[in-house]
Amino acid sequence: MIQISLCMIVKNEERVLNRCLKSIADLMDEIIIVDTGSTDQTKEIARKYTENIYDFEWKDDFSAARNFAFSKATKDYIYSADADEVMDEENRKKFRDLKEVLLPEIEIVQMRYCNQLSHGTSYNFDAEYRPKLYKRLRGLVWIEPVHEMVRLDPVVYDSDIDIRHMPEEVHSGRDFKVFQRYIREGGRLSKRLHHMYAMELAISGTDADVLEAEEFFAASAADPSRSIDEVKEAACIAARAARLRGDSHAILKMCLKDLLSEGSSEMCFELGEYFYEKEDFPEAAMWYYNAWHETECILNLQTVERARQRYGECTGRDRNEGKDGR
Repeated sequence: MIQISLCMIVKNEERVLNRCLKSIADLMDEIIIVDTGSTDQTKEIARKYTENIYDFEWKDDFSAARNFAFSKATKDYIYSADADEVMDEENRKKFRDLKEVLLPEIEIVQMRYCNQLSHGTSYNFDAEYRPKLYKRLRGLVWIEPVHEMVRLDPVVYDSDIDIRHMPEEVHSGRDFKVFQRYIREGGRLSKRLHHMYAMELAISGTDADVLEAEEFFAASAADPSRSIDEVKEAACIAARAARLRGDSHAILKMCLKDLLSEGSSEMCFELGEYFYEKEDFPEAAMWYYNAWHETECILNLQTVERARQRYGECTGRDRNEGKDGR
């Protein structure tokens, strides 16, 4: 049977940490808690479960904190958990069974991260696979009978274990600060992080968050080194910011960038919002309809439902005013 080190990074998690640890502590062979600056009872709660508690100066870098936590692990595998996660009894049994039968060649086990849409978190899916269990030491293996090479891709297993995500609050604001600091210091967002930043803004960003991000995404939309997907998602965010500022010229520029390929639901929705604010309800309804029926989402799947509701509002106004609504 494999042995597992639990590694967590925490800060001011007194409301949820006990709930999390109570659900998984007995499944672990080692518990490592890295605190990044708590001012509440987080560390006192953690001490009920482990003596392996370390302080780590927060640097707006989650990877640095997690790497530090992983460096303290000593067991075969590392389970990475957040304090707002919970594992119920059915999935605890599945986890226990997994420990008994996991093959040593498996290097990453994915589990379904669930319950994401009910708490207003910045995700498009209620359940999605995420890597949760990692082999601590990876053995290099040669493959292929001729022109041999070292296998570089990890061996990944998709388990049937569900992890319930039960946050007390949305953490997007915290993430936005990390993005902005990284950008100010000259960092270039990878394609993945570029998408994550745009997606979080589209799903849970406030108007202030979007306006703060406008300069970056306007520049990104004009960056010839960015892919067409990155240009389109950048244009969607920049267009929303331009609408908030009432800048019709910038909105037009961003819309044309989106139309470099098939238009997106997000951009059609922004055009609907623009005409709605101008009280041009027939034009707004047309763009909401396109967001609802004729295009695909690239950032926020909730856009379709919002467009449907807005379309109903516009056509209702048109009927009241004796118009046809299209």
